[in-house]
Amino acid sequence: MAIAGLVIALFSGCAARAPSPAPDSPRTGERVPETHTVQREETLYRIAQRYGLEWRELAQRNAISAPYIIYPGQELRLRGGARSSPPEAPRREQEETRTATRSDADDGSAGESTRSEPPPDDPGGWQWPADGDVLRNFSSSGARRGLAIGGERGDDVRATRSGEVVYAGGGLVGYGRLIILKHDARFLSAYGHNDELLVAEGDQVEAGDTIARLGSSGAERPMLHFEIRVDGTPVDPTRYLPDR
Repeated sequence: MAIAGLVIALFSGCAARAPSPAPDSPRTGERVPETHTVQREETLYRIAQRYGLEWRELAQRNAISAPYIIYPGQELRLRGGARSSPPEAPRREQEETRTATRSDADDGSAGESTRSEPPPDDPGGWQWPADGDVLRNFSSSGARRGLAIGGERGDDVRATRSGEVVYAGGGLVGYGRLIILKHDARFLSAYGHNDELLVAEGDQVEAGDTIARLGSSGAERPMLHFEIRVDGTPVDPTRYLPDR
């Protein structure tokens, strides 16, 4: 299942899997290159198909986890070993795995996480996307790795940094009405469970702009599911957001 060419959610049993050709023998008859630069409206599944690869292996090789978000301009490695963590901070990710104490289910309960300094290439300028209390902290395990921020239905949801809207819709199961912003070649932010979306794909927004109204689409109570992703991999947003 492809969504706007940028987000892909594949579920077991949705399609029969045919045996994949060897990596050096893609269906195009050409040798698989080392990397592929994602173009607009491409999906992880279609890129894997193009080169005769298995999409799960391609995701693992590039440390891309569910919901398998990719974006134009992202460079995917087609050959070689799998990345075990985001390139900028492998040790930090391991520490977060050890210190995370609660699951990532959207149950409205706050877990514990250890705040660490952002990587040195952090561009800065981040803002909190909503004013409510944090209901659930980041955990490096689970399907949806981000913060759950509480609030009242209709509260403002704001862009955490300036960027381009690369996805705005309700097609991704478990995230409700979702917005994804691309901030630069490495950083994305995602805003889920909105009641109303106020921007459309292709819009340019500034940090602090209201982009949605908080809601409960895909959740049991009004809350914002908020993620920051670096090179497609979820990271603890509190490493970037200012102290409250």
